[in-house]
Amino acid sequence: MEIFNTFLYNPLLWSLVTLYNALFHNFGLAILALTLLIRVALIPLSMPSLKTAKKMQDLKPHLDKLKEKHGSDKQKLAQAQMDLYKEHGVNPMAGCLPQILQIVVLIAMYNVFMNFINNGKIDGQAINMGFLWLDLAKKDPYYILPVVAGLSQLMLSLMMSPVTNTSAVAKVEDKKKEQDATESMQKQMLFMMPLMTVVISLNFPSGLALYWVATTVFSIAQQYKVYKWGGLLNLADKARGIISPYVSKHS
Repeated sequence: MEIFNTFLYNPLLWSLVTLYNALFHNFGLAILALTLLIRVALIPLSMPSLKTAKKMQDLKPHLDKLKEKHGSDKQKLAQAQMDLYKEHGVNPMAGCLPQILQIVVLIAMYNVFMNFINNGKIDGQAINMGFLWLDLAKKDPYYILPVVAGLSQLMLSLMMSPVTNTSAVAKVEDKKKEQDATESMQKQMLFMMPLMTVVISLNFPSGLALYWVATTVFSIAQQYKVYKWGGLLNLADKARGIISPYVSKHS
């Protein structure tokens, strides 16, 4: 706990107080500025992690071939996968650290916000908790921020998913009716994270939700730099497939 306070809680608290007192005198703007500083500081970790994830996606066709080749021999499959990763200079665990750090920072930010909200003062002066329509010490009364938080997280999740060739998928689905456990879990997580984000944003002070939206928007920008639109293109293809027959019928 002492390490947590020394290296995370106290620096974040000091930074937020400094941004509030020295620059903004507005808690919302101070949160946005601190979010930007945190995410910029994490770029040396997050960008290599994104590039590793991109390489993992690019290797998926090779991994599928290895699964077909080794069938149910899990030991040989695992060794072949590790050899493939080594050949292409990929470390599958490299993406874990940035995700863990973001969760730890979120916990620290929650404690910092609770400090502000419970005390309501900085150096004996009342804190301006108003930001747009929000009282950052309370939940969003109109549920706008939780919805934005969920939609932005869904957009990020879709961008992180691979682009699929619809014609190729159709051929594969004829041969393969069962998905492997990893793909099934990925599809569940695609919608689980946005749902969890909405639930968190509904139940915590809107100051924390504002931080989460800001950090997700920053992640979307980083994701676009590496993946472009990623899996969002799949959604666009499906939308065109639904709309095109309707447009043709009424044109």
